Amino acid sequence: MPNWTLSDEDLEAAIALSPAGELTLELRRAGRVVVEPSRLGLRAAHEDLSAGLEFAGMSERRVEESYRTVTGKRREHRYAAREWTLSFTKGEHRLDLQVRIGGGGMAYRYVVPWAGPVTVMEEISEYVVPRGARAVLLPYENGRCDYEEIHRHTTVAAAEPILYGYPSLFQTGDAWMLITESNLDSGYAGSRLRFDGRAFRLDLPDPYVTAASPLVTPWRTTIVGDLAAIVESDLVTSLAAPSKVEDTSWIRPGAAAWSWWSDGPSTRDLDAQKRWVGFAAAHGWPYVLADAGWNKEWMPELIAYARERGVGVWLWSHWQHVDTELEHREKLALWKEWGAAGVKIDFTESDGQDRMRWFDAILAATARLKLMVVFHGGTIPRGTERTWPQFMTAEAVKGAEWIKPKPGKQPLYPATHYLSLAFTRNVQGPMDFTPCTFTGVRAISAGFELALSVLFESGIQHFADAIEAYEARPEALRLLSAVPAAWDETRLLSGDPADHILLARRSGEEWYVGAGVSGEARRLTVPLGFLDEGEWAAEIFRDAPGDRILAETVTVAGGDKLDLAVPPNGGFTLHLRREVR
Repeated sequence: MPNWTLSDEDLEAAIALSPAGELTLELRRAGRVVVEPSRLGLRAAHEDLSAGLEFAGMSERRVEESYRTVTGKRREHRYAAREWTLSFTKGEHRLDLQVRIGGGGMAYRYVVPWAGPVTVMEEISEYVVPRGARAVLLPYENGRCDYEEIHRHTTVAAAEPILYGYPSLFQTGDAWMLITESNLDSGYAGSRLRFDGRAFRLDLPDPYVTAASPLVTPWRTTIVGDLAAIVESDLVTSLAAPSKVEDTSWIRPGAAAWSWWSDGPSTRDLDAQKRWVGFAAAHGWPYVLADAGWNKEWMPELIAYARERGVGVWLWSHWQHVDTELEHREKLALWKEWGAAGVKIDFTESDGQDRMRWFDAILAATARLKLMVVFHGGTIPRGTERTWPQFMTAEAVKGAEWIKPKPGKQPLYPATHYLSLAFTRNVQGPMDFTPCTFTGVRAISAGFELALSVLFESGIQHFADAIEAYEARPEALRLLSAVPAAWDETRLLSGDPADHILLARRSGEEWYVGAGVSGEARRLTVPLGFLDEGEWAAEIFRDAPGDRILAETVTVAGGDKLDLAVPPNGGFTLHLRREVR
């Protein structure tokens, strides 16, 4: 049976072609199997390219790229990998399997050349994960694009046979693995994983997908390493297409005041929105978001008012209101003429190919008009922030929107929900959770809630609570007036998706550390080896009685350890700056 072993550093992909012409892939890390032999291939309308294949040749090349993003867990990126293209034929038809190993993971995709458009009826790709592996999985409701669920902590053996959304996280021994996809555009549809009790099989939302020849699928992406390698990974971004926007000087990450969460009717009130503009200006937040309900009669006045105070205005829109080229010209162009900074586009609820065509069109239009964009009510990013840098963030998460104060029974997120997101969804790309809602229904402490401003990365960070809630916690407001929305470096200091997290992020020469725990009170030790030598002022924002925040400053040195007490489901934030003497 022909087989090929492709390797780079500690990752090894073993590809085999059976006597029946069926392809499988096994993935090993440092000799340990993390993906057992799993089927590859697809069925196209013109030929079944999952069986009867014959090997036709292989080529290899080195991929080395350096690139910059405007947002993210880091802004300077370097990607180095080995890429192999294995060609297979079936009669006059061909299937190319491209495999890359490097950048902390393995990815593969299919290339299908044909005389005309290529129609894929089914993709056979699957992942057979060892049954004893620990699993953190996101249930995905069939029939709609739904990433707004709570992760399930289980094992592969005990996992329910249903659909799961990306990314999926597994642990086998000391190896962690995140399975997802990257570089999706209108040439394909977004996939999910359907678990059948044996394998996580790729599931497409459409009966078929069609693209011009050669059809190229998204990268089937596997990040492998210790937990820090997972959290710090930029592989999803590195596999995405290079930027289509040459001048990015107009794209500015930052915090935004968002009134809808705490006061829904305020979105219809010009005076109320002006009050939020004043609050944002007073605390250095560069934006306000005018959500559903804003009025075109007074919006130009609000934008002018905000501009005078150094604040940009984001405008909410339903996706169906901007889904044609005519609406792009008549609405997006008008909003840009008013001076809007960006648009939040909502209810994009589909992973289907038709919606991917819409994403391509709206991203091209907003780039042309120099409007930043946020997507809600829809799918996850798949490296989008590299290809279209004006894309700042996406929801695709069960965020604070679901726990806003309202009469009646309300959901309560367990502390593990916040931890799970830091190790899964936010690894995938920017995540608009809308954090720091102190008056929401929550199981975590105020200190943990405040730490979300560091733990969760989003190019536009919408702080959602009421003005009064922030003013009642001046210590928290001081931190939120300083914390960046884009980072130069990210390091996981310690953590577990069901227990705790200690995450450090750097912006310029300043560091922030966010911490949160699930369960009982304990002490967390923060290793400060990431700091340069010398003395640093460490401002500590921690839990205080009465659901408050206490701030204190201590002097530390690079290489020190800081030992802090944390209450049940509690957390803290550090802001570290060099001592000036």
